[in-house]
Amino acid sequence: MLRSIKQLYGAKLGSTEGEVGHVKDFYFDDQNWAIRYLVVDTGIWLPGREVLVSPHSVGSIPASGHLLLVNLTRKQIENSPALDSHKPVSRQYEEEYYRYFGWPNYWQGDGLWGASGLPTVQLPVKAPTKSRSTPSTLAAQKADSHLRSAQAVTGYQLKTMDAIIGHVGDFMVDCESWAISHLVVRTGHRLSGKEVLIPTAKVERISYEESTVFAGLTGEAAEQSPTHVIVPEVVNP
Repeated sequence: MLRSIKQLYGAKLGSTEGEVGHVKDFYFDDQNWAIRYLVVDTGIWLPGREVLVSPHSVGSIPASGHLLLVNLTRKQIENSPALDSHKPVSRQYEEEYYRYFGWPNYWQGDGLWGASGLPTVQLPVKAPTKSRSTPSTLAAQKADSHLRSAQAVTGYQLKTMDAIIGHVGDFMVDCESWAISHLVVRTGHRLSGKEVLIPTAKVERISYEESTVFAGLTGEAAEQSPTHVIVPEVVNP
């Protein structure tokens, strides 16, 4: 099942010890098109701080509702590597983050998710200590992690092989694998246009200098893509 990322903004996160904040943004991998982190505003609990939460600790996305449960304690979240000094998120920060929680790196080996289901990982009782850097580790730290903010890319224009046909308005994410399957693109006039679903498999690249998403299909094909139908959320009384 697919859910709109836009509908998940503001969703509350509940830990094993109570609420820890709300979802402010998502960081996705623009090569494998999968969400790698939730950006969480910790509100009055940790004033002025944002933390990253991996899908490893959430599991699947609820089909409806605005509550996400994370399998972490408040202490684990509070003591996780600070985010503010690592913007944009570097591979070095990610190495530290995954080492802290004891999870497999998503960018190598069996830790990858997106095309397949989210790997199930048993959380460690105690965070492992930092290991010494090796040449392979240092190379990974220098690598481009290809993490992009969903909030930032929203509003980028979509350029096809022959025309600019609209702007990115949302993303559709698979509730089980956290893979982003489609971009929701508003075509035509802001009021009279329609929203169409463009498969992420058709995206060739994203230019952050030009605020543009380039897609490998014609403007006509994009215009004839399936229309995005907004399904209203069911709010429990």
